[in-house]
Amino acid sequence: MERFKSVDAVLDFAIEREQEAVDFYTGLAGQTEISSLKKTLQAFAGVERGHREKLQAAKTNQAVVAVGGMAVDLKIGDYLVDVDAGPEMSFQDALVVAMKREKAAMDLYNDLAGIVDDAGLQALFVKLAAEEAQHKFSFEAAYENHFLSEN
Repeated sequence: MERFKSVDAVLDFAIEREQEAVDFYTGLAGQTEISSLKKTLQAFAGVERGHREKLQAAKTNQAVVAVGGMAVDLKIGDYLVDVDAGPEMSFQDALVVAMKREKAAMDLYNDLAGIVDDAGLQALFVKLAAEEAQHKFSFEAAYENHFLSEN
């Protein structure tokens, strides 16, 4: 984790990561021809936009949303090998990539919550970590339903 010199630097870093997620999901949605995957990826791009907006609101000292509970972690994505994202990837590979990205985002927000002193920012980062955990769970549940249910 890089050292941050200010709260704004922490927020700028987090905002950049959310924009990367928006770009990633939007890009994948534009590349796939699988309509259900395209719809799912577009929805997650929208959720990541919402995260970016929450972080931008925190940067301008607007209200921080209350903390919610953590999602169940099936840990499916934790045990799958990395795959490269691309236009020809399968639905299964897209789910693996998404699970791993959401896990990384969850870990990032948990780490950021641990390095800031401001209670409001800690609450925001904990909430965002919980939301990323929920996203990971959604992708893991889809993976389990589509690829593990017959095993």
